[in-house]
Amino acid sequence: MLRVMAEKVKKTSQLFWMLLVLLALMACSSDEKEQKEVLLEPDMAYIPSGSFIMGSDKKDEANIQKEFGFVDPLFENEHPEHQVTLAGFHLDLREVSNADYKKFVVETKYPDPVAWIQNGYNVHWDVLEQSTLERLQSIANDYFKLDRDTSAMSKESLLKDIAALQRQRDQLPVMGINWYDAYSYCQWEKKRLPTEQEWEKAARGSQGNIYPWGNEWREELTNTGEAGEQKTTLLAVGSVTGDRSPYGVFDMGGNVSEWTDSWYRAYPGSKHTSEIYGDFHRVIRGGGAGVGHYAISTFFRASKRGHADPSSLSTDVGFRCAKD
Repeated sequence: MLRVMAEKVKKTSQLFWMLLVLLALMACSSDEKEQKEVLLEPDMAYIPSGSFIMGSDKKDEANIQKEFGFVDPLFENEHPEHQVTLAGFHLDLREVSNADYKKFVVETKYPDPVAWIQNGYNVHWDVLEQSTLERLQSIANDYFKLDRDTSAMSKESLLKDIAALQRQRDQLPVMGINWYDAYSYCQWEKKRLPTEQEWEKAARGSQGNIYPWGNEWREELTNTGEAGEQKTTLLAVGSVTGDRSPYGVFDMGGNVSEWTDSWYRAYPGSKHTSEIYGDFHRVIRGGGAGVGHYAISTFFRASKRGHADPSSLSTDVGFRCAKD
C-alpha cells in the first residue's frame, strides 16, 4: 500500500514540475514575441502590456509651496496613487532633436520654430557661404553669438566655427514648439504623441519608481540645467546615460519637459479640484532643465504633472513620439 501511494506522489510531483516548465516556456515565448516587436521599431523601446503604479499620495510636508511661492499646491494633482493597465506600445528612446525636427520642417515646409529664427539655426548654408565677410561677422555676432572676436577672423574660420556650432545644436532636443507642432511632427513620422499614462509607465516601470533610475534622488544622473559652466541648459538627447528608465528610455527625468496627448484632468477618485481641469490644457511630463527653484528634486519625479495651453511655447518643453 505504501509503495502504491509513493508512486502516486511521485507521478503527481512529476506532473507538477512538467506544468511549471510548460508555463515557463509559454512565458519565454511571450517575451520573445515582445522582443521581436521591439526590433521592428528602430530607436524605440517597447513597453509591454500590463499594470503599473500611477500617481502618488505625496504631501507637501516640508511646505515647499510656501517656501518658493508656488501658486498651485504641490502634489495634489497626482492624487490618488492608483493602478493603471495599458496595452503594449512603443516609445522613442530619445527626445526629438533639432536635426530630427529640421528634416520635418524642410520636407514639409512647416514653419520654423521662433527660437531658430532668433539664433540662426534655420539659416541655409548657401546663404552663409555667399555672404560677404562683413555680413558673416554680423550674423556670427547677432545670431550665433560666437564667443570670440569675429572682427579678426577670416570667412573660412567663421564658416568653420558656425558649422561646428550647428552640429552641436543638431543633437539638442527641439524646444519652443507648441502641442500642435509636436502633434504634426509625430503624424508625419506615422507615429503619435504618448498619453500621460503611457509616458508615466515608460518612466517609472511596473514597480512605480519615483525617478526613472530608481527611488533615490541623484542630481548627477539627470540634466537639471545646473551642470557647471555650460552655455546652454540643454544637453544632447540621450547623452546623460544615468537618466534612463527601466525600459531603457532616456531623459525622462530632465533635459526638456515633454508634451503628451492627454488633457489635464483629475485622476479617478481625486478630491483635488482645479478650474483648469477639462479640455483646456494638455499635460506636460518630465522635468525641464530650468534654474533656481525648478532644479529641486520634486520637479524631476516621474509622477509629476505639468500642464499648459496647447498653443503655448516654452524654452524647456519638447516632446517624443509613441506608436502602437
